Amino acid sequence: MYKHVEETRITIAELMLPSSANFSGKIHGGYILNLMDQIAFACASKHSGTYCVTASVDTVDFLNSIEVGELVTMKASINYVGRTSMVVGIRVEAQHIQTGKVKHCNSSYFTMVAKDENGKNVRVPGLIVNDDLEVRRFLKAVKRIEMKNKRQEEFDSEDFIPQEYLKDLENHNVKIELNT
Repeated sequence: MYKHVEETRITIAELMLPSSANFSGKIHGGYILNLMDQIAFACASKHSGTYCVTASVDTVDFLNSIEVGELVTMKASINYVGRTSMVVGIRVEAQHIQTGKVKHCNSSYFTMVAKDENGKNVRVPGLIVNDDLEVRRFLKAVKRIEMKNKRQEEFDSEDFIPQEYLKDLENHNVKIELNT
């Protein structure tokens, strides 16, 4: 079975209240992450038809702060599906209510895994992509997964020798004092 990306898109909007802000009137990043996790869950569950859990979060860059009184809109869609996992792409925007000005605040990727009632991973429907943007999003997810796996293989290997990488650190703000 396959589903169109459009079938699993979700949008939520919430007015930002002082109870979610710091002393400067900016909304806490953790509060936004909580909302993002909720929409990722809803989107993945809608696609899979099952309960889903968050496996990882990739690329959380807070681009613009969100102020008390702004309307935050989050848009989520399935960007990629594996056998039991899905990558949910989320875009966060904040709108100033009086001026109507909209700013992009965050884009992120949540990897969600479908589970059955016993907590076992279950197969998810495939994804039907209909346009260049959906193809690009799917391919970007594939490349992020490949890069992550390559990085893990390289640095988590039992054969990893830190000394072979020391020259790579020369132009960074690090002082190396190895006890050898």
